Amino acid sequence: MRITPLSLLISASLLASSAFAQDTATVTGIESEISTKQIDYDKSTTILDKHLKEESQLQTQLQLLRSRSTELDKEKNQALDAMNEMYRRLIDDPSIDITAAQARYQKAVADHKQNKDDISMQLAAIASHRKDIEQIRVAKHTLLNTLESLKEQLTTARVERLRNEFTREGTLEVNHTINCKRTETLAACEQRGQQMGLQKATKRFVDQIFANLTEERLVEPKRNLAGAQVQILSSHVVKSAFSGQGNYNVNLSVTMRGEVNSSRLCNLLSIDNRYCSEYGTPMAATYQPTYSTTFSDSQLTFSKHADNGNVSAARLNEQPVRGYAVKPMVTNNSVIANNDKNQAVELTLRSNVYDDEVFIDGVSFGSTRLVTRLPRGVHNIEVRKLGYKPYQVRVDLNKAQTVHANLVKKSESIAAPTYTREQPEQTTRKVSDNISVLNANVKTSVVVIPAGKFKMGDINGNGLANERPVIEKVIANSFAMQSKEVTVGEYEQFAANTGYKTQAEQGKGCAYYLNGEPVWEANLNWRNPGFEQTSDFPAVCLTYSDAKAYADWLSGQTGQQFRLPNEVEWEYAARAGSQTEYPWGNDIGKNLANCGWCGSQWSNKSAAPVGSFSPNAFGLYDTVGNVWEWTNKNSGESDVAVRGGAWNFAPSLARASTRLILAPDFRANYIGFRLVRER
Repeated sequence: MRITPLSLLISASLLASSAFAQDTATVTGIESEISTKQIDYDKSTTILDKHLKEESQLQTQLQLLRSRSTELDKEKNQALDAMNEMYRRLIDDPSIDITAAQARYQKAVADHKQNKDDISMQLAAIASHRKDIEQIRVAKHTLLNTLESLKEQLTTARVERLRNEFTREGTLEVNHTINCKRTETLAACEQRGQQMGLQKATKRFVDQIFANLTEERLVEPKRNLAGAQVQILSSHVVKSAFSGQGNYNVNLSVTMRGEVNSSRLCNLLSIDNRYCSEYGTPMAATYQPTYSTTFSDSQLTFSKHADNGNVSAARLNEQPVRGYAVKPMVTNNSVIANNDKNQAVELTLRSNVYDDEVFIDGVSFGSTRLVTRLPRGVHNIEVRKLGYKPYQVRVDLNKAQTVHANLVKKSESIAAPTYTREQPEQTTRKVSDNISVLNANVKTSVVVIPAGKFKMGDINGNGLANERPVIEKVIANSFAMQSKEVTVGEYEQFAANTGYKTQAEQGKGCAYYLNGEPVWEANLNWRNPGFEQTSDFPAVCLTYSDAKAYADWLSGQTGQQFRLPNEVEWEYAARAGSQTEYPWGNDIGKNLANCGWCGSQWSNKSAAPVGSFSPNAFGLYDTVGNVWEWTNKNSGESDVAVRGGAWNFAPSLARASTRLILAPDFRANYIGFRLVRER
């Protein structure tokens, strides 16, 4: 018996070949996009590391300049003392040459002034560099989310491709010969021969399906678990004949379609079962290849040897890095200004003298007129100039303000006397304080987090570089933590009580995701985040300072001390004694949390009402997804970590150890917060 080669017959009649080709193209396209985005991400990592190193060098140079300021101030005083002494001697002996003393003093004054100018320029260079770093960080976390989202889409596309490969249709011709039994009629022999021919056709159709699977090497070993079946759509006899030896030969043309249990596809591909419960939105709706601008770089040159005696301010001769994947704020009117640091407040200093020196909290900031940004709170300001009484003031800085320093000249004998520090006449400015204290109507639900120890970081090896190394941390004392994220209703109570306006509400807008990139919209804020919400939704579009302002208010209302949790407290509370990626295991599952592709009704659409999912073992809700949460930054740090993932971020970024580093003034409709209460 001769059988026509199956490959020729099937390949000529597969009705689903176009769909299969499209699935393969989709998978290939996503893989290509992942490769491109990975290159962009690696570039952004390299550039960020370089900028952080340069910032460290700039800060080191600033400290050297400030250290040199003390030395130059001392030299100026000594030169002045020497010149004064020469003037006194000149009264008794007019023939004395005081040129050298004058020259020394003039040089000391010039060096001191130049150093102050260098400090001012160095501060400007650092501020410019910080803005570049903030842009790179946002671009980097955007690329990271895009990468992880593409991986989600790739897995879904692989499942869909495998399903289509199993369920394709085809027509197969088979030739089968049997020997008729002496006890059966010719009709019975004919029927049996055709039936066995159909069985042969279905078996070989299944064999051909498995042989042509794109991921045949992965699936074939699990063939017995696939549950693949064949449905015969139609069949007809091409030709048949009986022979003299009692044989019956039949040639059949059979049209068939494969069938597979969709729930088994994930097992065949060794992926999480959540991808097989449903196929979600079509690829065309989620997969939109976009290529970001190629990263460029600018060069700063630094001396390899630090020498206090030879320090110069770094000059940025080239434009800093621009054009990252973060789109600028776009609005119909020009209400959006350049990003200000919401955690910092602008302070302007002026004085009635020239060539003075400003010290803020004991650190030199150069000469007036000075415009700088400082963290909210109390700062000690001093303006000095030789021959004048130092002007000192203590400022409680809560909003932008200007300080006018009026320096009073000291009485002089011959020349300006040696500078001596005097006791300040301090005053305190309270910019705003309209918080009601101990309001019994303000309540918040907290749970007690017990003391203990845990492993912090990328325990399972699936995390990012900033999650390593894994370190064992000890929580020596128990603490209380809000069981849910701060809601719109709670923030509304704070805003109504204080009249507080967030930075987004001040016309600077809020970021939201559009085609995988954060873009700015002037009209978005916590009241209008870009999706429908009610009072039990988490408050978003808030900066780090907006969150801290609420914490300060809540402390005043309750008489208890509330603050943002630090990263150790947050991860310890989120893990709740587990060492898995999520409180319930290493797989995100389906509809267990609100994150991108997590299967909830809010996934990739909006935040969810707080407490919509089960709490962890400590009683905390939404530590996985919903919105990223601000954590408390350490003193001296410029950036802040957000934790927990969000409704529009991939599940892999909602792990307990995931960290995203952002500028404190960043705000988006996927970032909120919760607080801890001090013991």
